[in-house]
Amino acid sequence: MTDPYAASADADSSARDIELDTAALRVLAHPLRLNVLSLLRERGPSTAGRIAGELGINPGAASYHLRRLAAGGLIVEEPGRGTGRERWWRSAHRQSIHDPAAASGAQREAGLGYTHAVALAAADRLRRSAQELPRIPGEWLDVITYSDFLLRLTPADVHRMRAEIFEVIERYRADGGESEGAVPVALQLQAFPVPGTARPPAGDE
Repeated sequence: MTDPYAASADADSSARDIELDTAALRVLAHPLRLNVLSLLRERGPSTAGRIAGELGINPGAASYHLRRLAAGGLIVEEPGRGTGRERWWRSAHRQSIHDPAAASGAQREAGLGYTHAVALAAADRLRRSAQELPRIPGEWLDVITYSDFLLRLTPADVHRMRAEIFEVIERYRADGGESEGAVPVALQLQAFPVPGTARPPAGDE
């Protein structure tokens, strides 16, 4: 699973990706913390006050989540900016990567909490996007899509389709996004069994 808040808009941010270990998965098992990290990756360095205003949360809560992200090595202080009362933070990595199929033991358990938080954070971002629709310029309104498809697939089908889609995403990322008028675009990809349809056999739960 690749963190949906992947690409960093900050030219000074490290281009390195991070393979999430158990400790990092536990730090990120909170949807608000994921949203804080996504802002730093998309828009570059910021402060607790600015993040609080953007997400509509208390500055104290923003500061707390920033400290947790810093303790997990996911963000670092921006050198040469801020004062004793105002600290600037930036993402330490371009994107976070977690492969549930390769995880085991404690990491797999921590990954469940992370995956749950990713889903909730994605839903929150979708809600905020919908609220902004009345103010979106026409050229963007013409291309925005909120699509929902119902397919009948096996886990192997989903695995193959996911790999093909990720290849397309990587091709667009490699193009650099330097075209005039380019802005950070959130591409949400969700693929999951319709709730209630993929339960284990009776007695295995």
